[in-house]
Amino acid sequence: MNDTRCTWANMANPRYIAYHDHEWGVPCHDETTLFEMLNLEGAQAGLSWETILNKRDNYRLAFDGWDADKIARYDDVKVAELLANPGIVRNRLKVAAAINNAQAYLRLREQGLTLSDYLWAFVDGKPIVNDWPDGSRPARTELSDRISKDLAKRGFKFVGSTIVYAYMQGIGMVDDHDRACLCRRRR
Repeated sequence: MNDTRCTWANMANPRYIAYHDHEWGVPCHDETTLFEMLNLEGAQAGLSWETILNKRDNYRLAFDGWDADKIARYDDVKVAELLANPGIVRNRLKVAAAINNAQAYLRLREQGLTLSDYLWAFVDGKPIVNDWPDGSRPARTELSDRISKDLAKRGFKFVGSTIVYAYMQGIGMVDDHDRACLCRRRR
């Protein structure tokens, strides 16, 4: 049986293996997960994904299970609590971005759009399955550029094209598994 995984997956970290095998490249339509991943990808900027993945449970606790209604109302007391929390990345701009993103997400919903409907419309509801030579994935694409610009126009923060492309991979809008990866069997 093939047990080869993508070259980026840290085989020594069980969280990383589970993320690679069961989430990365798997289409996601769950609103809470989509909102969580958008913010976690932004929190990852300048850091490794493994750092964020290892803090994911702490993030869920600190950010009220990624309840956008609650996060949108965070006040200075809650921000101070978050900035003192060693279980998350204590970066003022990234914490502020999560609050801002909750507000932008609520505005999207007020317009009658779910995050799932909004995002998946960019790919006509079907994941893009790429066939890059192993390890040669791009950091961004024309599509991630377009989504990044639209998210920013809608008020979202920490949504640059590179972050958005990683997000697209993480939520399965794009399947970029290596040619030799065991997860290619899902295709």
